[in-house]
Amino acid sequence: MNWTIKKALIPVTNGYATLDVQVVDGMIAAIAPNLEVIGTEVDGENKLLLPGFINAHTHSSEHWQRGVIPPLPLELWLANLYDFTPLDTEQVYLSALGTAVETLLSGGTSVVDHLVLIPGQELETIAITVRAYREIGIRAFIAPLIQDESFSAGIPSGEVEQIHDPYFRSTSETLAIIEEAVIKFHRPDEGINILVAPTGIQLCTDGLFTGCIELSNRYDLCRHSHLLETKAQEKLAQEKYGCSGVEYLNRIGYLSDRTSLAHCVWLTDADINILAETQSTVVHNPLSNLRLGSGIAPILKYRQAGVNVSFGCDGASSNDSQDLLEAIKIGSILHNVTELDYQYWITPREAVEMASLGGAKGLKIDDKIGSLSVGKQADLVLYDLTHLSLLPRTDPIGLLVLGRPHNVVSSAWVNGKQVIANGEIISINVAELRQELFNRSQWKTQQKSAGVMQIESRYRQVMGL
Repeated sequence: MNWTIKKALIPVTNGYATLDVQVVDGMIAAIAPNLEVIGTEVDGENKLLLPGFINAHTHSSEHWQRGVIPPLPLELWLANLYDFTPLDTEQVYLSALGTAVETLLSGGTSVVDHLVLIPGQELETIAITVRAYREIGIRAFIAPLIQDESFSAGIPSGEVEQIHDPYFRSTSETLAIIEEAVIKFHRPDEGINILVAPTGIQLCTDGLFTGCIELSNRYDLCRHSHLLETKAQEKLAQEKYGCSGVEYLNRIGYLSDRTSLAHCVWLTDADINILAETQSTVVHNPLSNLRLGSGIAPILKYRQAGVNVSFGCDGASSNDSQDLLEAIKIGSILHNVTELDYQYWITPREAVEMASLGGAKGLKIDDKIGSLSVGKQADLVLYDLTHLSLLPRTDPIGLLVLGRPHNVVSSAWVNGKQVIANGEIISINVAELRQELFNRSQWKTQQKSAGVMQIESRYRQVMGL
């Protein structure tokens, strides 16, 4: 795994420099002009070199419902999703491959997959996802999505007593599955990581959260969760705990510098200060927040308070895409309308750093990846600056973040191993994947959801609609 990139355009403090990069045994060994070629020579001329981005929150198995769920808020959208997602392990495998391909081709070299588990086949679901990510070569952080309360418990009661069916699997059984997954599959040195990942305060008991904290501490695992994505979840937290969801998670010790939290739309200033003090990371998912009407997360407030922020695509049926560059663009310029003082707006360079180093910090691996630094692992992406969507020549990072780049990734490496060459994924046959996804699906229109009809009246009542 020795190679040398010659004459790549690399961002430096006062602009850009044309430099060479030596990679030895998967690590960045040198960055300087006119370096000796070690191993294979890679032509970097007229190409922009950046650290790989991190797709810091998604749900790969939603791939099969992209484009078909009608405009609904999260709570109703989930009911629709669960009604029409007949998953089997082969579908899980194909959707993980599809998620990885789209992430890689939009500049991502790592993915955090908040993985939906097939009931009764939980370990098989994780195993087939591990297989997919190993085959394609992306750095994977598999966060099995777990809960121990039934779906109806996730909607505020509106001060009307509700009785919920017990969840089909006990808290202890769920935690045992996660521990077994850690023992079988957690291999950080091989690019496969397991996270503890309760879905969120809306569907998890104290016991599940504290059990995840214990597993995290015992096996040195990162933690992941949704947090206060919707107004309904803000209401539910007050009903359930008598305080905000952030205060609750802080009280039980879930927040830390190895905790990443998806969405964080409905937070108070006090909540933001808690995230800063605990060094927790916010994963910004702007497209799904807009798609589901969840709101606009106060990202500029987070940044001003010193909270680390990264970007995620979210699942492929709440965003309907895994285009990380699109998420970065929308996640940057969206906030120009939330803050009058333009000096706080996110610049393209800041967006790139959030997507790379910010994502790495949220996973406690910023000492290993996330920047073009000697001694770090070579998770690198070369962008073709001669592509029509990156012309005419102005500011390369500005064009990448603010423009509409399309098929501009020329080469990519994960831990020093090449996964894209000449704009094509080289580790799997993408044409075969495309055909398989086509063959296993069919054209369809939006369908009436029994789950939505069952809870819609209650949802509208408690939300004052």
